Amino acid sequence: MAFLQGRHKLNKLPMCDAKVLSQVGASVISRCQECRCIFIWNNNLILSFTPEQFIQFRDFTIELNFENYTFPFPDGQERMVMRTPVNDVQFTFSSDEWEDFHAAMEEAAYMQEVYSLMEGGE
Repeated sequence: MAFLQGRHKLNKLPMCDAKVLSQVGASVISRCQECRCIFIWNNNLILSFTPEQFIQFRDFTIELNFENYTFPFPDGQERMVMRTPVNDVQFTFSSDEWEDFHAAMEEAAYMQEVYSLMEGGE
C-alpha cells in the first residue's frame, strides 16, 4: 500500500491503478481510470491533478521561458527554478529535463483527450 496526500488524504489507500499516458526522460505522466487523477512522476516527486488542473499547469509552464529563470547551481550546471504556490517548494530542471517535461505533458494532454473521447467526452 502506498501513502498519498492531497485529494487522497494521508490514508492507507492502494495507489491508483494508473495507466501511463506519456514517458519522456525522467517525466512519466499517468491517469487513474477510476478517480481520473493525472499524476506527474518526475524523479522523486509525484504531482497529482484533476484533468482541468493538469491542463492549467501545462499552460502555465508553457509560458515560462527557461533562460529567464535559470541560476548556476553549486555543481556548475545552469538550472531553471520554478516557484510553486508554496514558498518553500520550488522545482528545478536542467534544459534537457525541461524539454522532456514539456514533451511529456504535451503527449499526455493529447492522450487525455483521446481517452476522454473514448469514454464519452467527459
